[in-house]
Amino acid sequence: MTEKGSIEQWGYRKLVLFLSSNAGLGYAPVAPGTFGTLAGIPVFYYLSRFSWSLQLITLIAILCLSFWVCDIAGKYYAEADDGRIVIDELIGYLITTAFLPFSWPVAILGFFWFRVFDILKPPPANWFDREMKNGLGVTLDDVIAGIYAAILLRICLALFS
Repeated sequence: MTEKGSIEQWGYRKLVLFLSSNAGLGYAPVAPGTFGTLAGIPVFYYLSRFSWSLQLITLIAILCLSFWVCDIAGKYYAEADDGRIVIDELIGYLITTAFLPFSWPVAILGFFWFRVFDILKPPPANWFDREMKNGLGVTLDDVIAGIYAAILLRICLALFS
């Protein structure tokens, strides 16, 4: 391989690992998934200012990015769902808070419920986690956790507001 080719490949790898770790949060020495989810709070803050349609387009773009990046990073790490890969937590959290106005109570409660469902992995999240060892499966278990968390978050908001 040429020197230019290896430099380009090195840059590509660094970009994938940077994105998959939510700018390095996945390298936290303890609870990398929890730290990775924290990246969702400022993203939620900015997304909540977008129109409904622009939020949807952005969520779809991040979802597709997560499928791709999780798949490649899993190959680099030689483990599909390596703990350093936390972009899937970002999309799960953003699904939890999607289309809601930003407030600290919503951000924190959404964080709590997403982490609960991401850890428990109720069906079908556990199936994706167990059976699909690629970027799609790594991301989809968090998407399902995000959907469960979104439902419970909205129930809490309806009951307590």
